[in-house]
Amino acid sequence: MNTFQNSKRKSLVSALKIAMGVASLNLCPSAFAADEKKLLIGYWPIAAGLPFFTAVERGFFKDAGVTVEAVKFASPSQVVEAMMAGRIDGCANGVAITALALADAQEPGNIKFTCVNFANEKYVLDQVILPIGSPVKEFSELSGKKIACGPGINNVTLAKAIMHNAGAKDAKVIELPLAQILPALSAGQVDAAYVLEPTGVIGSQEKISRPLASGVVSKYVLGDNLPWIGGAAALTATALKTKAALISGYLSGYTAGVNYVRKEGMKANQYLAGYTAIEGDLAKAVPISGYIDHQEVKPADVKALQKLFDVFAEKKVFENPISAGSLFYKKG
Repeated sequence: MNTFQNSKRKSLVSALKIAMGVASLNLCPSAFAADEKKLLIGYWPIAAGLPFFTAVERGFFKDAGVTVEAVKFASPSQVVEAMMAGRIDGCANGVAITALALADAQEPGNIKFTCVNFANEKYVLDQVILPIGSPVKEFSELSGKKIACGPGINNVTLAKAIMHNAGAKDAKVIELPLAQILPALSAGQVDAAYVLEPTGVIGSQEKISRPLASGVVSKYVLGDNLPWIGGAAALTATALKTKAALISGYLSGYTAGVNYVRKEGMKANQYLAGYTAIEGDLAKAVPISGYIDHQEVKPADVKALQKLFDVFAEKKVFENPISAGSLFYKKG
C-alpha cells in the first residue's frame, strides 16, 4: 500500500471512529426509570458537550448536591425525541439547536435552553475544507463544483447558504455520511466540504485536506460578526416542575463545568475520553467551543439565534417562524 492509499485509509478509519463512536449505546428501558432524586441528561458524543462531561468527571454536580446520570444517544434527534417523550430530563451541550426548536414548536414551552454553544472565527467549529492539493483560493472558484456536507437538513441548509453567500454560485451540495467526507475529498469525488470539527483537524493531521475558511456560518450566513449558536443544553418544562428541588444545584454544577472549560482550555479536553471517540492526539488538537451560560444571555445573543432561526424559516425548514427569546431558561 503506497503512502497516499495508507493516508486515505487512516483518514477513513479516523472519521469512522468519530462518526461511529456510539456503538456502545445503552438505551434499555431501565436507563430511563423514573427517579425524583436524580436528573437524567442525554448527550450526543461530540466535543461541544465538554462542560457537561467535565462537570460529571470533576464532581461538580455531586458537590452541588445533585445526582446526574448521563445517557448516551446516537444522534441529536434521538436525544430530543427522548426529551419530548419524558424519558430524560434534558440534554447536554452539542444537541442541534434547530432540532430542539422544532420539537418545542410542537409543544410550545416544553424546552428551555440552559447553556448554548457557539462558534465564530475565534471559537472554530465549522470550516470549508479543500483537498490538500487543491489550487482553489477563493469561494468563487467553487462555483458549479461539488460540495460535501454531513447528513441532515440542518447541514444541507447551512452549506447551501454559505456557498451562495460566499460567491460559489450554483455549487452542488451533496450529503455524505461523516465517515465518507474525507475519503471523498481524497479521491477527488468532491471539490470541497462544509464540515464541523473534528473532521477538519483529522483532515489536516492526515494531510488529506486544508481549510479554505473557518467560522463560515457566522461570516457568510449570519453576518455582522454574530456568533453561530449551533447547539444547546436544555431542560424540559416537566423536569423544571417535577424536579424543581434539583434544578438550582444542577445549574450550579453545569456553570462550574463551563467555567472550568473556559479557564483550562484545551486541558479540559481530557474529559472527552469515555464520552466521545475523541482522545489522544486528536483531543489535543480539537478546538474548544464558545459557551453562553443561562445567566449570561444578552439581547445580542438572542438576536444572533433569531437570525439563524429566520434563515431556517426562509428556507422552509421551519414551517412557521420561531421566537428565539422564548426558548431561553429564566429563573422563576
